[in-house]
Amino acid sequence: MERTHNKKSLKERRKHLRNNGTSAEATLWRLISNKKLAGRKFRRQHSVENYILDFYCPSEKLAIELDGERHFTELGLMEDEKRDQRLLQLGITVLRFENDDVFKATNAVLEKIASQFNHP
Repeated sequence: MERTHNKKSLKERRKHLRNNGTSAEATLWRLISNKKLAGRKFRRQHSVENYILDFYCPSEKLAIELDGERHFTELGLMEDEKRDQRLLQLGITVLRFENDDVFKATNAVLEKIASQFNHP
């Protein structure tokens, strides 16, 4: 049976993305890593099928995506919709934030993430 999560074929790509992330990703990671947000463990650049998620909380089946300019093109919006629908079919909820939100509305971003947790 083929792996669904963290396929070996995507390992180098995940590593590259972790080491070359955006400043918004680095900032959010500092705020949610090491169980800093309500004791939840998050992973960076976690893959599900052929999709690489910016952040993933396995206990909540929650993906967090930080979107830059390319996500707001017609093609980017269509690809994101297809991706989000597939992840939802797999039972994974996707939250999307603009990169700027991490800097300009940090508390709102963290509150929105925490609001998706199933239990305190």
